[in-house]
Parts: sequence; structure tokens; C-alpha cells
Amino acid sequence: MTLIIKNVTKQFEHAQEPTLADINLEIADGEFLCVVGKSGCGKSTLLNLIAGLETPTGGEILLNGKAVTGPGADRVVMFQEHALFPWRNVIENVKFGMEVAGVPKSQQEERALHYLRMVQMEAYRDYPIHQLSGGMRQRVALARALTLDTEILLMDEPFSALDKQTANRMRRELQEIWMKMNRTVFFITHSVEEAVYLADRVVVLSEKEKSIRDVIRIDLPRPRHVYDDVFVEYRHRILEEVQDGEE
Repeated sequence: MTLIIKNVTKQFEHAQEPTLADINLEIADGEFLCVVGKSGCGKSTLLNLIAGLETPTGGEILLNGKAVTGPGADRVVMFQEHALFPWRNVIENVKFGMEVAGVPKSQQEERALHYLRMVQMEAYRDYPIHQLSGGMRQRVALARALTLDTEILLMDEPFSALDKQTANRMRRELQEIWMKMNRTVFFITHSVEEAVYLADRVVVLSEKEKSIRDVIRIDLPRPRHVYDDVFVEYRHRILEEVQDGEE
């Protein structure tokens, strides 16, 4: 899989200036890429363009050589809110994406249980959604996204609504899952620490420049530890980039 973003600009109707301008980026197969920047820099807009939920004003986005012109089965989005259906129990929620995608019913149960085990939620398969904590609901949402086996998983600040302890646990679990599956992930976050913990590369978007300020490769072994000296150095460097881009 290769995702190429070429000279992409996005300006919304009635806006005086673009939200994004001249974005150029290439994402390789199996890469975990994080995007950081302060509010208003266009992080979620960029994700929505890749998802096909928005259309570029200029430039193009190519996935495996084909232009992205709308939502597709080769991409799946996991948002900040879990977007689970309260009238469905856990396993029924996990199956939902497969039902829409036309996955044969004979495969749905096996796939759903496989990914529920992966996110440590198999024991809760028959629980109603209202009985789950916020972190457990996000695990279910992650399992649902993974069942679709898409080319790329798009994640828009999926842990930002969780308390810090739960968010840290979810980061660890996501890293472990990614290391096992080697799935391509495009991950939006406002947390520089989270980006350094998860990413192969961190893209810094600047609200002032409306574009990519820097792309920083994180040359650290996994699993990573937030108190390592080199980890802290990366965190400080990226924080400085984010702050300079917002002056």
C-alpha cells in the first residue's frame, strides 16, 4: 500500500484563506504516522480528505495509484467518539462494519471474536454498550475497525476523551496490536507524547503556514518508554516545532 498526497489544498466555502495549503506527503505500507499541531491547523481536515469525506480544492490524493474521490472499503475511520450503537451488544457492534461491507455471515463471528480477543474484550462479547467504561467502548470500536482489514486505518484523536491512565493503557495496547499486524495507521493527536510513543514519523502541521512544518522520524526501538532520555528529547523537539508554527 502507498498513500500519496500531492500538492493538496483545502479551502472551505466562504473562508478567507485555506485550511490546508500545498500538502505533500507519502505514507508507506505498514507505517504508523502521527500528525500533531494545535487546534485549527487542519489535522482532522487532512484525515477527512484521506477518508474521502471531504474533497480537495486543489491537488490529489492517491491510494495505490488510484485517486481518492470518496469513502471506500480500503479505508476505515476511528473517531474520538466511539460511535457504537446502544441497541446492539458488544459483538453485534463489532460485526456491524462487516455486515455493511458484505462480509459473509459465516466469517463474521470468527473475525469478531478474533479481534475482541486482541483488544481483551472477548469476555464482554454479550454485554450491552451502556455497561462498558469509556476505555472498554473504545476497545470495541477499535475491534470493529480492525475487522474490516482495510489498507489504512485512520484514527482521529481516538483516546483524547479518556482519562490519562486509560489513554496510556490504550496506547500501549494499540502499539502491541500494530506490532503484531503491521497495519498502516494515520493517527491524529494533540498529544506530542502520544505521537512519539506510537509513530514511525511525526508530521507537524502549522496553523500559520497552513502546511507541513516538519516531518520527524522517530528512531527509537519498541516498546517505547516515556521517561527515556531520547524519548524526552524527541518530545521537546516536536513541542518546539508545534509552538514555533503557531507564533
